[in-house]
Amino acid sequence: MRIKRDYYLEKLIRRKNNGLIKIVTGIRRCGKSFLLRTLFKEHLLENGIDESHIIEMAFDLFDNIDYRDPRIFYPWAKEQIQDGGKYYFLLDEVQMLGEFVSVLNGLSDNKNCDVYVTGSNAKFLSRDIATEFGGRGDEVTMYPLSFSEFMSIYDGNRYDGWDEYITYGGIPLVVLAQTEEQKMAMLDNLFQETYISDIVKRNKIKNIGEMESLVDVLASSIGSLTNPNKLQNTFKSVNQSKITATTITKYIEYLEDAFLIEEARRYDIKGKSYIGTPMKYYFTDMGLRNSRINFRQIEVTHSMENVIYNELKIRGFHVDVGNLSIVESGKNKKPVKKQLEVDFICKKGSKKYYIQSAYMLISEEKIAQEIRPFLKINDSFKKIIITSDTPKPFYNDEGILMMNVYDFLLRQDSLEL
Repeated sequence: MRIKRDYYLEKLIRRKNNGLIKIVTGIRRCGKSFLLRTLFKEHLLENGIDESHIIEMAFDLFDNIDYRDPRIFYPWAKEQIQDGGKYYFLLDEVQMLGEFVSVLNGLSDNKNCDVYVTGSNAKFLSRDIATEFGGRGDEVTMYPLSFSEFMSIYDGNRYDGWDEYITYGGIPLVVLAQTEEQKMAMLDNLFQETYISDIVKRNKIKNIGEMESLVDVLASSIGSLTNPNKLQNTFKSVNQSKITATTITKYIEYLEDAFLIEEARRYDIKGKSYIGTPMKYYFTDMGLRNSRINFRQIEVTHSMENVIYNELKIRGFHVDVGNLSIVESGKNKKPVKKQLEVDFICKKGSKKYYIQSAYMLISEEKIAQEIRPFLKINDSFKKIIITSDTPKPFYNDEGILMMNVYDFLLRQDSLEL
């Protein structure tokens, strides 16, 4: 079955011939190769590009092993340029090419070369990879299937689809697997043999058990505030481990560099500044997260929050966790300082939204609890509560947009309603 990735295809199309090296990054197995060498290539052919002007190379194939040597590949690549027309280089698993940064910069210097690359190991997928190209890199970050993409091929209603999505996630190979047993086995294998293996090799980690234990702890606490010192205390009390906060910080950075997790920092809404710690961590794919906890603890509340975070990131928003300090009268009318939280502050250009994730608003008390932080924010940016039980989008008396998670995820214009 073919899965359309129109959102990312359009990103590549918009960047065509912009003079920069298009670098498709993202967690392994999220569909980068298919995007570049199938979907984008088809676009080029359909728009009149002669196949002789589309130069492909998959460095992971044995047939191309000699071309991993830059002294062989670079002259070969230059030989493919036979005239003054535009040539499109589609290079897959480019991290296997020696001196790939210099080689790609060299190709990009040729005005009739338009270069697109993907890579699939932790070295290439560093969050700062674009800087290695000296300003010549144009990064497109790709995620596993969004819920909307997932539902485009799911044979069932959105409620059953939601249950499957928050359980097994959106890695295309897993989504296309036929049985639950296949999905679980595939996720376990991917985590161990692909992601963990890459991270260990790249960073020369000796105590693999420590790092895997950290992954398990993070998987069990998505959506919860934490920091390296708190995690250190957890390891000390539960595992009698001597792991330090410094080591934990390094491990977290490795996991982020491999795009397995993302960090959401806390932002002081009134003070308009970032708060150092604690912060929250979210998994890029819920199936991978659930495989680490043996598909237990699949709390819908935290799962929904994680999926909303990922969707906001997919849509290109910068996402923080909002913190609001207020002072209220306590007992005997003495002032009491309290901390309120807004799940997400998302920004993109001039747009800004405050979002609460509330799985179910089962009572007036629960509604008041979710709305309360919004009423303390003194600006006019849109405030939204996303639930699972709101029948259709509407604005309440306080001007807060209430919508269900399905409308939010399935409508690209959902934040503009």
